[in-house]
Amino acid sequence: MTRSSEFLYPPSYYAASAKPAPDAMSLDGEIRCDVCIVGAGYTGLSTAIHLLERGLDVVVLEQARVGWGASGRNGGQIVNSYSRDIDAIERSAGQSVADVLGPLAFEGGRIIRDLVARYNIDCDLKQGGIFAALNAKQMAELEHQKALWERYGYDKLELLDSSAIGREVATERYVGGLLDHGSGHIHPLNLALGEAAAVRQLGGRIYEHSQVRSITPNPAGKGGAEVLTEHGRVQARTLVLAGNAYLGGLVPELSAKSMPCGTQVVATEPLSEEQARALIPKDYCVEDCNYLLDYYRLSADKRLLYGGGVVYGARDPADIERLIRPKLLKTFPQLEGVKIDYCWTGNFLMTLSRLPQVGTLGDNIFYSQGCSGHGVTYTHLAGRLLCEKILGESAGFDAFAALKHYPFPGGHRFQAPLSAMGAWYYSMKDRLGL
Repeated sequence: MTRSSEFLYPPSYYAASAKPAPDAMSLDGEIRCDVCIVGAGYTGLSTAIHLLERGLDVVVLEQARVGWGASGRNGGQIVNSYSRDIDAIERSAGQSVADVLGPLAFEGGRIIRDLVARYNIDCDLKQGGIFAALNAKQMAELEHQKALWERYGYDKLELLDSSAIGREVATERYVGGLLDHGSGHIHPLNLALGEAAAVRQLGGRIYEHSQVRSITPNPAGKGGAEVLTEHGRVQARTLVLAGNAYLGGLVPELSAKSMPCGTQVVATEPLSEEQARALIPKDYCVEDCNYLLDYYRLSADKRLLYGGGVVYGARDPADIERLIRPKLLKTFPQLEGVKIDYCWTGNFLMTLSRLPQVGTLGDNIFYSQGCSGHGVTYTHLAGRLLCEKILGESAGFDAFAALKHYPFPGGHRFQAPLSAMGAWYYSMKDRLGL
């Protein structure tokens, strides 16, 4: 094993304000374990914690640092359900699958809060989030969403009319909204670092700067899998692939069914207590209901963190502030002249259905990917489901695995332009209120 104090996180507000992390330890040599997990983001860390709590020996391999990908760069919002809602599952997979996945749509946030409490993770956890409607059509959709979620047993929702949402968010853009008292927000990188500390506390081993170069299922007919890094080798009875948008082309079967996409976030200079309280008095997080949605919240030190837009194919924009500042000022024109201190981008993994992809490759290789921009809660649920599947308790995992997924039309060459065309179509519908 080799140690490194090199801090390789991309520049962001989260990296600048993160809790101290231990020196990275990279894998050097050969080791064995019950379960090897590829990826130290939320999916991998949640899986590791759940497995370790059940007594298994777990190794996590990460090509960069803990939470280096989407887990450490996202908008920090704890949003329930999936990128496509439960009614889409009803239509595409049938009521029996929806009956399993519907109640699970609200488990991810509960898992996060349980981990934060159990392992004393300091990640600025706040309660409450708003879905904001920009027109009457979106407000009707929120009314439908409330009825849908309540049908699956969720009772923490409150409809807001135009006057009520005006008291919660200091903007004239919205005609109403839906307040989810079970939503919330966190410092995402500190959550990942705290979960990694829990993994180590439970006896798990995390190796950073240890990019996986190859995977060999069932080596020499012995079962399990062999995983090679640049300087090491892991012999595992079970393998979990949890790299999402940063798995690259390691497993072509998975990359063919998904596409990395980029989203951008900015953080303003710290606002005064009076400014911050005026913008979002109860410190909720907010996202609008557009297809290409805007999302924002206040940080612990009273910065406005504002994100939006999608870059298909995961290219880094040349000028993030130029893309996001107009969106921010359209929502909060009173912040004209505010300084932007941080700009960053990160990739999430989108699927054609915008529902997660879960399944097996052979007998002892499991995967979960494709949160489609809705991953903070789902990834934590995925960790529990992967653990249950490995231990033979497979109802939730199998229900997700029953969802059908297809390659993007046109293959890798055309998936980004075709997806951008589709997004343009839906964004025009948003603008026209259709």
